[in-house]
Amino acid sequence: MLPPVRGSCRGSSDELIAPHIEAFLRDHLSKQRGASEHTCDSYACSFQALFEFAAFKLKVAPSALRLDQLDAALIAAFLGHLEVDRGNTAQTRNVRLAAIRSFFRFLQHREPAALEQVRRVLAIPFKRTDTRLVAHFDKEEVQALLDAPDPTTRDGVRDRAMLHLGVCAGLWASELTGLHIADVGAQSASVRVLGKGRRERALPLWKPAAAALPEWLAVRGALSTPEVFANARGDPLSRWGVAYIR
Repeated sequence: MLPPVRGSCRGSSDELIAPHIEAFLRDHLSKQRGASEHTCDSYACSFQALFEFAAFKLKVAPSALRLDQLDAALIAAFLGHLEVDRGNTAQTRNVRLAAIRSFFRFLQHREPAALEQVRRVLAIPFKRTDTRLVAHFDKEEVQALLDAPDPTTRDGVRDRAMLHLGVCAGLWASELTGLHIADVGAQSASVRVLGKGRRERALPLWKPAAAALPEWLAVRGALSTPEVFANARGDPLSRWGVAYIR
């Protein structure tokens, strides 16, 4: 279902960007497109960086930014700032641009008066990037990683199960944290994973992973949260929580 057109003959010069970005992130992206939490977080991060740059450049508060101020010239300057001043890679620059372009495609249905501005922004090209071989651990390094958690502590049992499951099934951090108790098969011999693009797949587990998972479930106990992996407070472990595990 397309968002309603905000029929207006006054142009977009006095339109604040705030209601548009709120409608895009809270309604269009998550509800209408069914984007994952990871995608919504990534887009929000992109716009936070853009608005901070625009506010500094234009000497206004982020909440006072107008739609017409986010033109192709400012966005091109922002993309250059990412690479030159912040040292981001071309890949990161392209990720930010993808979020911006998605927003402007959404915008063309809400603000017909801004169509020329939209066209110019959508014309900003992505940068070509090199495709490199993915770095990987050898067998000894993987085993050292799996052996690192302390099996005598609750967190150690949890981290060991996460590592075994991640290595065995090749899961992303968001797939690990999104795994629910109901997704674990009988005798923990398999798991059902909802991956990127909401693609569901069933994965068998090798014996060490199949043994580590029920050990954690026994220590985890009965929690109200449906996610398999929880923090010390019993709340679902987030992707950011996984990043801070030592």
